[in-house]
This record gives sequence, structure tokens and C-alpha cells, in this order.
Amino acid sequence: MTLSPSSHLLPLSNSPSPTPMAASLATSSAASRLLLLPSASARAPHFRLSAPHSTAASSSYAFSPLKCRRYSPLPPRAFSNQRASSMSTVAAASDPAQLKSAREDIKQILNSKFCHPILVRLGWHDAGTYNKNIEEWPRRGGANGSLRFEIELKHAANAGLVNALSLLQPIKEKYSGVTYADLFQLASATAIEEAGGPKIPMKYGRVDVSSAEECPEEGRLPAAGPPSPADHLREVFYRMGLNDKEIVALSGAHTLGRSRPDRSGWGKPETKYTKNGPGAPGGQSWTAEWLKFDNSYFKDIKAQIDEDLLVLPTDAAIFEDPAFKVYAEKYAEDQDAFFKDYAEAHAKLSNLGAKFDPPEGIVLDGVQGEKFVAAKYSSGKKELSDAMKQKIRAEYQAVGGSPDKPLQSNYFLNIIIVIGVLAILTSLLGN
Repeated sequence: MTLSPSSHLLPLSNSPSPTPMAASLATSSAASRLLLLPSASARAPHFRLSAPHSTAASSSYAFSPLKCRRYSPLPPRAFSNQRASSMSTVAAASDPAQLKSAREDIKQILNSKFCHPILVRLGWHDAGTYNKNIEEWPRRGGANGSLRFEIELKHAANAGLVNALSLLQPIKEKYSGVTYADLFQLASATAIEEAGGPKIPMKYGRVDVSSAEECPEEGRLPAAGPPSPADHLREVFYRMGLNDKEIVALSGAHTLGRSRPDRSGWGKPETKYTKNGPGAPGGQSWTAEWLKFDNSYFKDIKAQIDEDLLVLPTDAAIFEDPAFKVYAEKYAEDQDAFFKDYAEAHAKLSNLGAKFDPPEGIVLDGVQGEKFVAAKYSSGKKELSDAMKQKIRAEYQAVGGSPDKPLQSNYFLNIIIVIGVLAILTSLLGN
């Protein structure tokens, strides 16, 4: 991810504190990282997106392990050590109006706390446990809100994410009609967009798991310094159902954030780009402007001329591996291409393993990711009106088309051809 003057990646300690979550929220630093983090080994080097230190780390809110229920407010509750089964509740879909309001509140937090990296990391880590070889939900992992439970938060790869939860918990309590799974992904996508990145074609309506017993086992997230970085990236991301292009595009999110050696074993204690914050100073960033989302990550990794910028083994791999390099070179030269591919990959990642209610999901800003584009049926330079596009889209859906299920044949093109032929015949008969 690209860094702007207000973003950074901070590696967290490999061994999360064993103290209860409520205590962790009050004492943990606000550092966090991206998805490419350590897996099972507590000592495995890793990197993550981190958020600058803020007063949110000492918030009086304790993260609730309860599942949200539409329009049923959840009282603040400290995470306790009681059995997970006693905390189970029934899952509920999110409310569109509350999702929109929650997004505005997230924007306010981003503008005041500069926590873009840690919120991106939160969404990625909730979704990144997905295993495409397991069909059963929620055992397959993925974007299901399981990361709110202490047992998963204590995974080595998730060190410090308790701080992201403390930032979002007041919003969760304010908007009880938003599931945790949706809130995590909403915050992640909003953080990318607010940092200057592309608009992510998101959908919502994710159902939450109901107990800690439904959390995935540790070890599903990638490490930063494995013996064979390229092979490791493929092993982990192929398991999620992602391809080489998506691996490289998602790696570009390291343009946001910084790494701290006292927490991950990677990076310098301080550089000219991080000594003054924002947030707690220190660490080493991947890019000079580590709170700005652009294609600087690819440019800087390719050049490798600035010793104050971080390059991890998994970063170097995208320019060393022949298949990865094709995309890395492309993104270094073409930011528009990077933004397009990143937006698609981020949206795909955010949907992994999710169960939606309603099944087609909820779209907040019009149709996202629509495979049928009415404009392409315009003739010459004349563009179809928005009203006509909406009418065509409605008819398209009425005959079975949808963003996720395009029609098998070019239905509307055939209709246009038929109408054209009829018009010509009518004209000839009239003459």
C-alpha cells in the first residue's frame, strides 16, 4: 500500500498479551499491519499495517464478543473468560441506512486518528483465513466477524488488532444493525478510499459467527520472511482462491503503514519519514508518504535506492518471480491499472467465505461490479441517458441477469438488432 504523510505500517509483537481483552484495549499500542503477517510460529518475522498511537488505545469501551442483532442495541461488555458457548447469539444481516451512517463515523475516525493501515489490516485478517477447499460455513473461515473473539485475536498474526477493535467498538454500539463482519470490511474499504485509493466495489450483508468456537485455527495467514517467499505467497493466497495478479495487486497496499523492529523484527527503529509521526514516531515505512494510497510501493521496490524505505523478502519477491514481475512492472508504470486491479482484488478478498443475508448482498452506492454495462450499447457518440440505463438494467435483471450471474447470450444486443430490423421493414413498407 502507498504511504501518504499520514499513514504507516507498524509490525506488532509476535506474542500478544495474555491479559483479558478489556485490559488489552486499555494498554496495547495502536500499531497494526497488513495481511502478509506471520502464520503459526510466534517468532516468525512479519509485517503489518499499523495505526499511529492515539487516545483510542485507552478507550473505556471494551470490545463486545456478542453478535449484533438488527436494531437491538448491545450494552458495552468486557471480554471475559467465560465459555464461548454462553456468549452465542443469533446472527442478523446489516441495515443499509446504518451502514451508511457508520461509514461517515469511520471517516471521522480516520481523519482524526490516521488509523488507515490498522483498519485495512483488520478487514484483511478477518477475511484472509478463508480456505476454498472447505465448503462448510463458518469452518471455511473468511469474512464472518470471528476476529472479534479473544481466541483469534491472540493469534500471532493478529497482534495489536485489539486496538482496531477499540476504535470501532463505539461505532458498533451506536449502530447495532451492522454486523461485525460488515463493520470490519466497511472500515477497511473506507480506509483505502479515504487515503486516496480507488473506490472499492463492495457489498454488505455478511452474517457473523455466533461464538468463539467457530473461529478458524491459527496459521492461515502468510508470513513476511519465509524461506521461499514467492512459493509461500502462492500457497497461502491460492488457498483463498486468489491468483498471481491479485497477489501482486494486494501487495500494493503496503503503500500504507510502517514496520517496527521491536514488534516484528523487521525495519529500522526510525527514519526521516517516520521520526515525526503522525501518531507515535518511529518505525520504517515502505513508502515516503505512508498514509497515501498510490503506486509508490511498486516504484520504490523496483528502484530500491532509498535505504530508509523497507523491503521485505515477500516484497522483493514480486519483482524477482517472473510471473509476479509482469504485474509489478505494470503497476509501477500505470497507477490507473493498479487501482483497477486492486479495487477488484480487495472486493474479492472482502467477500471470501462470507455468508450474505440477503444472498445477493447489500450495495450502498448503486450497482458495484456490474458485468452488464448499458452504455456499451449506445450508438456512435450518443450516450444513453441515466434513466434509459436504469430501465435496461431493470429489464436485464428481470430476465435473470445480475452482477454475479451475467446472461449467457447477448440478450439486449439481440433485442436492439431485432428492433432495428423491424424499423427498417416498417420504413420500407411505409414507402
